[in-house]
Amino acid sequence: MDGYENPDAMEHFPGYVLRRTAHAMMAELAQRLAPLDLRISECAILMMLGQRGDLTSAEIGKVLDIQRANMAPMLKRMELAGLIARKPIDGRSMAIVLTKVGTARRALAHATLNAFEAELMSRIPARHRHHFMPALYALWKPAEPD
Repeated sequence: MDGYENPDAMEHFPGYVLRRTAHAMMAELAQRLAPLDLRISECAILMMLGQRGDLTSAEIGKVLDIQRANMAPMLKRMELAGLIARKPIDGRSMAIVLTKVGTARRALAHATLNAFEAELMSRIPARHRHHFMPALYALWKPAEPD
């Protein structure tokens, strides 16, 4: 190759490396959740509902940045799988709640996530681990200017 050792000329760009890293990590997580018959977004919904059981589909979509058109079929799939149910909040709003099956699946998903995250962090040299999450947050949720 004419002495050129690196065919990926983009790998010195932080944004590119971050995108590639995120893609690789999400693919790995998706593989680990597949035996539980869960997609990553469905897992995120189960985690949210385990913390708070009175969320509407609109609230879940807003937090997870899922468009309404995608939210409806996802919740339908989860409902058909027996993971969630809808419970009236008031005259118009419906809460999305975990069922017993959903609660059990959430526990399995939580264990899978914990193992995945521990392995992920173990790949980072120990001297950099305490910087890792603050660096990601700085990119994702930049501080408001003073």
